Amino acid sequence: MVGLEWTDQLSVGNAILDSEHRNLLNMVDSVVHAIRAREKSALLLAFKMLEDWLCVHFANEEKIAQAINFPFLQQRQLHQYALKELHHLRDELSAKDGSWSESAAEHYARFLKNWIVDEHIVRFDMPMKPALQKYPYDFLPG
Repeated sequence: MVGLEWTDQLSVGNAILDSEHRNLLNMVDSVVHAIRAREKSALLLAFKMLEDWLCVHFANEEKIAQAINFPFLQQRQLHQYALKELHHLRDELSAKDGSWSESAAEHYARFLKNWIVDEHIVRFDMPMKPALQKYPYDFLPG
C-alpha cells in the first residue's frame, strides 16, 4: 500500500485547513509505518503526535466553521468519536506489543488511510468548501 499523497481534489478551499490536512496525511503515514514495522515505541509516539495534532486541527476547523456560519455540531460529535476510535486503536495495538499479523497490520493501515481521506476530509470537511470559497484562500478568523 502506497503512502498518502495530497492532491488538489482534497483541498477544502482554505490554506490553514489544507495545510493541516497535508500534515495529517503525513502523520497517518507515520502511524502506518510503525504498524507495519511492529515498533511499539514508534507507534505510540506516532499516535501521540497524530492525536495532539488532531485536537489542534479540530479546534481550528471549528473556529473557521463558526466564522463562516457553517453548522458544525455534527462535525464536533464526529471529531469526538474519531478521537475515541483512535485511542481504542492505539490501545489495542499497544496491548498486542507488536505481535499482530501481516493481515491485521494491513487492516489497521487501510482503516487509518480510509478514515483520514474518505471520512474526515472528503465526507465531513468537503461540505464546507462552497462556504469557504466565499472567503480568501488564506482566511483565518480573528
